[in-house]
Amino acid sequence: MARWREIQLRQKLEMPAPYYGPEPPEIRRRIIVEDYDGPETTRHEIILHRSNRIDCYLVEVDGRMLPDRKGWSSVLEMVRKAFIRVGAFW
Repeated sequence: MARWREIQLRQKLEMPAPYYGPEPPEIRRRIIVEDYDGPETTRHEIILHRSNRIDCYLVEVDGRMLPDRKGWSSVLEMVRKAFIRVGAFW
């Protein structure tokens, strides 16, 4: 068995490394939302940084990093919840 593992390891090392595509940029997406409804303008900036997973982001909201990574659906949920509902005023 040891000889067989040694042969497999040598074959792996001799093969070219797989190509996984280009490295994603540090800042993957930036979302800026401005809300003009209500008594004052509300503005939030959400920056999505690269994480160790391709389908997740390290999230920065208004200059403050969140403690754990989030997926795209979670980020969209944060955007939705960031703005309170405003009743009709006309």
